[in-house]
This record gives sequence, C-alpha cells and structure tokens, in this order.
Amino acid sequence: MLSVHSLAGQVFLLQLAVVVLIVAATLVALVVQARRDIMADARHRTLTTAQAFANSPGIVSALKSAHPTAALQPHAQAARKAAGVDAIIVYGLNGITLTHSDPHQIGKRVIGPYAQAATGKPFTSTFQGSLGLSVVSAVPVRAPDGSVIAIVSVPVTVESVQHRVNRQLPVLFGGAATALVVAAGGSALVSRRLRRQTHGLGATEMTRMYEHHDAVLHAVREGVLIVGDGRRLLLANDEARRLLDLPTDAEQRRVTDLGLAEDLTALLVSDRPATDEVYLAGDRLLAVNKRLTAPHGPVGSVVTLRDTTELRIVAGRAEVARERLRLLYDAGLRIGTTLDVKRTAEELAEVAVPRFADIVTVELLDPVLRGEECSRAADGITELRRSAVAGLDTDRLLNPLGKLIRFVPDHPVSMALADGRPFLVGALNASGGWLAQDPERARRILEHGIHSLLVVPLRARGVVLGAVEFWRAKDSQPFEDEDVSFGEELAARAALCIDNARRYTREHTMAVTLQHSLLPRGLPEQSALDVAYRYLPAQAGVGGDWFDVIPLSGTRVALVVGDVVGHGLHAAATMGRLRTAVHNFAGLDLPVEELLVRLDELVAQIDAEEIAAAEDGQSMITGATCQYAVYDPTSGRLALATAGHPGPAVVRPDGTVDLLQLPVSPPLGLGAGLPVETAELTVPEGSRLVLFTDGLIEDRTRDLDAGLEALRHALSGPARTPEATCTAVVQAMLSDRPRDDIALLVARTCRLGPDQVAEWDVPRDPAAVGPVRAACARRLTEWGLEEVTFTAELVLSELITNAVRYGGEPIAVRLLRTVPLSGPGAGSLIFEVSDGSSTSPRLRRAKDTDEGGRGLFLVARLAERWGTRYTPTGKVIWAEQPLHGGAAPEAAGVGDILLDQWDDTAL
Repeated sequence: MLSVHSLAGQVFLLQLAVVVLIVAATLVALVVQARRDIMADARHRTLTTAQAFANSPGIVSALKSAHPTAALQPHAQAARKAAGVDAIIVYGLNGITLTHSDPHQIGKRVIGPYAQAATGKPFTSTFQGSLGLSVVSAVPVRAPDGSVIAIVSVPVTVESVQHRVNRQLPVLFGGAATALVVAAGGSALVSRRLRRQTHGLGATEMTRMYEHHDAVLHAVREGVLIVGDGRRLLLANDEARRLLDLPTDAEQRRVTDLGLAEDLTALLVSDRPATDEVYLAGDRLLAVNKRLTAPHGPVGSVVTLRDTTELRIVAGRAEVARERLRLLYDAGLRIGTTLDVKRTAEELAEVAVPRFADIVTVELLDPVLRGEECSRAADGITELRRSAVAGLDTDRLLNPLGKLIRFVPDHPVSMALADGRPFLVGALNASGGWLAQDPERARRILEHGIHSLLVVPLRARGVVLGAVEFWRAKDSQPFEDEDVSFGEELAARAALCIDNARRYTREHTMAVTLQHSLLPRGLPEQSALDVAYRYLPAQAGVGGDWFDVIPLSGTRVALVVGDVVGHGLHAAATMGRLRTAVHNFAGLDLPVEELLVRLDELVAQIDAEEIAAAEDGQSMITGATCQYAVYDPTSGRLALATAGHPGPAVVRPDGTVDLLQLPVSPPLGLGAGLPVETAELTVPEGSRLVLFTDGLIEDRTRDLDAGLEALRHALSGPARTPEATCTAVVQAMLSDRPRDDIALLVARTCRLGPDQVAEWDVPRDPAAVGPVRAACARRLTEWGLEEVTFTAELVLSELITNAVRYGGEPIAVRLLRTVPLSGPGAGSLIFEVSDGSSTSPRLRRAKDTDEGGRGLFLVARLAERWGTRYTPTGKVIWAEQPLHGGAAPEAAGVGDILLDQWDDTAL
C-alpha cells in the first residue's frame, strides 16, 4: 500500500502529507493562541486583584496605623492565595515595601516604573522585578479626600504563565496525535479499498488493462452481459447485442425494459446462478451461464450466452435426461437416510412419485425384513410382503401394506424375479398373467386409470431382496424401453440401501440379544438398599453401558455403573467382560480403590491383546469408565471411587441434592499403575444415591454443566420412591433421540437398627469362648430364633476358637439379623468374627489321622455362605445362615456331617 508505483500508494502518501501539514499548522496556531489567551488572562487577573485589594475596606486605616505591615501582610497573603497571583505588594509613596510574598523584601525600597500609579492612574506592564520577569498591575490607594497614600502592585511571573501553557501542551499534542492517527487510518482505509479495486496497479497499467479487456470483450464469439445493482444492464458486448437483438441504448436500462423473453428476463433479474440452462430468444436457442459477482465484487451478475440452435431438436430429450439425472441425484440423497428396511423401501417409493411413476409399490421377502439372508433361488420366489406404497389416494385399490402376496407364475413380478431382469407391461389390460392374479382387483385398477406397469427386481450383492413395481395412470405416457434402464438404476441404488439396512438389522438384533444377555435380568435380594433402575439404549445402536447391584458380606451392598466407549458388538462384548470381572473382584471383598486398580489392569491387558492380535495394524482400543460404591447399612458409611466417570448425586431426606465431586482418576486402561483415590461419607437413612452414565447428562442440545443442573432440578423436591425418582429423571432428561446409552441406578439407603446388631469383645483366652457363645444364644432367643440356636452356636464356636488360637488381638464377635426389603423371605443371620491377624483360613479336607482341621469344613456345611474380608487392622471371617425353612441343616444332621469326614474302614 506504501508503494509509490501503485495508484493506491500515491493517493495514500498524498493524503498523509496533507493531513500532517494541516495538523502541524493547527497545533502551532493553538499553541500561540493559548499563550496569548493566558497572557491576557494574567493582565486582567492582576489588575482586578490590585483594584480589589486597593479598594478593600479598612486598607486606609491600616496604612495610617502604627504598624501597617502587621495589619496588611496577613490579608495580602490570603488575597494572593485566593486570587492565584504570585504576590500582592503594598508600598508607600516613599517606595518602602509594606507587604510582600517574600518577607525579606518588606521594608526595602521598591524598584520599578510606578510613578504613573503614584499620580493616581492604574497601569499594567511587564518588567524584571524581584520575582523575575513578571506581568505587573499597579493601582493607587486613595484617602477619603481623594489623595494617593499608597500603591498596590500585583505581579504574575512569566514563568507561571508559561507553566500554564505547558500544562495544556500534552492535551494539544495528544489531540493532534489522535487527529493524525484517525486521519492516517481513514487515508489507509481509503487507499486500501482503492488498492483492492485497482489490484495495486498504476495508472498506466490500468489504462493498458482496460484496453486489452475491451478488445477481448468485443472480439470474443460469446455474448457477455454485466447486470448491476438495481437490475440495470451495465455492459453488453457485440455478440450479446446480436444474439438478443438489443437496442443501441440498452446499457444503463433496466433488464425488464429490453423486451427479452419472460423466462430469460426472470433469470437475469434473479439472484440464483445458472449453468448451461437453455432459453429461447427469438429463433435462437441460447445456452445461458450466470454467476453472481458478490461477495468478490459489487452486487450484480455476469451472464454468458452461447448460440445452441442446433440443439433444439434434442432439447426435449435433454430435458428428460436432465430430470432423470436429477431424480437419481435426489434418490441418492433421500434413499437410505436410516438403517431401517421398511423406511428405506418407503423412501424408494416416495422419491419415484410423481417424477417417474404415478404409483410405486415395494414388495420384500420376509427374511429380508427380519435381517436374514434369503437362501432360495430367484426363480423359486413367489411370496413377497408388501412393504411400501406411494401415490395412492385409497387403500382398497391395491393390496394393503403388510400383506403377504402369493404371485402366480405368469405374473410380471414372478417373471421379473425368475429372469432377474426388469419386466415391462405397456398395457395392463393385455397382460394375461397380471389379470389372472386377481381379476376383480385388476378390474378396479383399470377403472382407476392405471394402464402401465414396470417391475424391477431388487438385487444387491447377488442376493434377491424383493421387487419394486412402478405404475402409470391416467394421462401419463406408458412406460417405454428407455424407462427400463432408468428404473433399473433407481432400483439398484435402493436395493443396496435396503441390503445395508438388512445387514444392520441383523447385526443390531445380534448385538441387542448379546447386550440383554449380559445385563442384569433383575435385582438381587438384599436388606441395605431399596433399588430401582432404568436402562435406555441409544437410537444409534447398542452401547456398552452397564450397572450392577452386588450384595457383599456383612449386609454391605456394592453399586456399580460403567460405560464402554462406542457402539456395537465389540462394546457389548467388552461390557460383559468388565461386568464379569467386577463381580469376581467384588466377591473377593476388595476395597473400592483396589477393585478399580485391578479393573484398570484388566482393560490394559485387553488393549494389549487387541494390539497383538490386529493383523492390519488397526486395533480397537477399549475406552471405558467405571464407578464403584460400597454402602454399609450398619454404619451408614459410603465408600466411592471412580475411574473417569461422572460423580453420583445424593438426595438427602429433606430433598436437597448434592452432586459429589470425587477425586479425579483417569479412565480404565489409562491409569498406568497410578493409585485410585477413595471418597468416604456418611449418608443419612432414607437418602437416595443416584448413579448414572454420561448419556443422561450429556446431549447435543446442552453441555455438561447444563445437564448436571437439569439433573439437580429433576432430583430435588419432596421425597419419592426410587421407582418414582427414575421415572421423574427419565421424563426430565431424556431427549427424543438419545445418541448414547443411559444407565440410571437409584438406591434409597436403609440402616440396621440397634435390635438387629449385637457385638462382643473377646479376650484371647480359650475360656472366653463359652461365655460369648452363651451370650449369642441369649440374643438369638431374644430375636425369636431359638430354632437356629444350636447351629449358630456350632458356627460361632468354631470361628471364635480359630480366632483365639490363630488370630491376634483385638478379637470381636458381631451378629447381624437382616430383614429383606421386599419379598416373602425371612432374612438371614450373619456371624462375623474379627481379629488383628491378616492370615486367612483355608478350607481343606482333614486326613484320617488329623485331630483337627474339620471346624472350617463344618462351618461351610452349616452356613449357606462364608468367607474372609480384610480390614485395615486385620480380617473378618463371616458366615451367613438363611432364616427361611429348609436352608440350614437341622441339629440332628450335624452328627452325620461330622461322621462323613472319616472313612468307614478307618473307623
């Protein structure tokens, strides 16, 4: 832009020089004027101050007093400060100074041209005094009789005046700089636009370019029109004038006033582009191309015209071919928008009506609708199910949707399927096979005006899927041989989409079946949580979300939600593997953080196996998240850990909602051996724990924060059952077409009451086993469980004895009685013996010569379940005995159980 060789650069430099000169001259004028104004103000201010002080009340009496300086000096200093002058000097006619801003000058003789003031005439002058070069005004002080008794002089130094001028200079220079920047910016914008319009060319180059363009424009054998804003013709070359027979004054006239054909005029005044569109202009057939000049130029368009009169003969066929191509293009866009077989068939029928046929029907094989392969040969297919109809105004004319049609061998559909080629029936009233299919229906069809039929088989990848029937009625031309190839092309495109939908249906059915087999079929019986759940699959396909409710020892319950990234069989299979692993790890009573660490190692191992097994170098890496929580109803404690999963929500009994912020851990497979942090909290009884996958809160219409806020709003409010909570959350959060699976788990917490828990501390003394066993028996009697007292005493004796003999202190015994939240069960009785040793007992079959080793076997036979879980201070050995009838061995059978441990021959 600064180049002097371009027109824009020359204009910019000229404008910038003019602006600099104007700003400099203005700045000098402003400085001079400011100095002049300030000097005038100084003269006026000194004279006014001097007159005011000379005529002030009491000044004459002060001058005639014994000490005039003492009387006048304070007033002079105050007046000086108020007036903003440098000094107020009072001196007598003898020239002795009575007041001065500099106390050292008081009593000295004044030096200066004050004779005029002594004669009674005030004056203002500039001279060098004790304060330096100053502007001084002197006014006489008159006695009551009119005689001059003193003179008041008020000076303002030129330095003060210059200081005021200097204070205004930054403002003046700043304004000048701003004006210069604004003017330079405006000049730059003008020059930039000029440079863009001239493309950086100089005047000579622009002249030469215009001459060349003008020569080319009028020499080319193609008409060129330039239409500007307002639909006026800006330019027309010689060829355009000849082709359109334009008047000599056509330029600058409106296009609508040129007398062109109506359709061509509509194109020229419209805002749409055109490519090789054919228009009639007089006896000429013109191929018109139109392009809009905006946004690269001014508003308008450029139109080119070619004489194609020789194409008039084939214009009709070209129009038909163009329409057919457009229909094929539209078919490619409109057919196969979904992976649903029936909907794809409906799209085929809808796209062909009315542009190719008046009525279209599609018949498919039943296996295709179910997503299966058709194993029968094409010549043996006679049964098809009507899957789509378009173009009919009545449902009773043709066979209805969903009907299974059995075609006779001579029917056009049977003939087309047998030959594997389209079958054309130009006149339906002459087709014996078609008439024989259903004579009464055929009569109604002919009376309706349907007269021509084209049947095209639907084949994809060598497999017959069905057939499509194109019908023409009333004033439409019968199908001809030229229509057969187009119908075949249309059917081929649709058949491929139908086959894709069929394959998707098959894979989707398999994936759904696999997924349903891997998800929980129901909720296990437990007494700690009242649980409800929802699982909603995505519209896009089967995903890898899962949930679980896993009863643990000591009435504890584990809640699990997880999400495998992606959709399809791989995601569902991975979900099944992870869910199984979680069940296995939970059965080992691992802490929540250790369970996720083990699960992270498993996912990393799965990824390594996938990479090693990939033959093409492309493997499917498993991306998964998981949240694992364990609730203990005896203490109300909740331990949670998460691996890349959104935290849960806790709805307290009063209706307040807390969205827990758990310690951040990476998703499964990315932990790289890093530890997982655990969060622990105590939840009040009656609280609702809400665990979910990210599909519930993330959606294309809202971000994560908005989803969490919507979830908080859906959960807040009065207390609801878990089932009602699930319903409310799904209604508030679910979109019309969820793109991801949604797993929602709502659990209301329960607590074991004091009458359900009994605890005793046990000294490490074999003699302490009896008293503790007796105390347990009394507690069972209080609970009304006398029928299980004998079995309970045996189990407790063995567990306590092992803890005393092999364990470490502290040793404690706890009895838990559970009551199921629902169902007919009577609950269970849980025995727990804890000690300070981390050594776990092992079940084994004792040898014939062993005196011991049968106690744990006895516990395993008498209890329904037993196991060991480790604690930070040791371990807990537990056994669970159901309370419903027939679940526990009776006392009479205990002896048989013990005798089974010895061989009969050994005894």
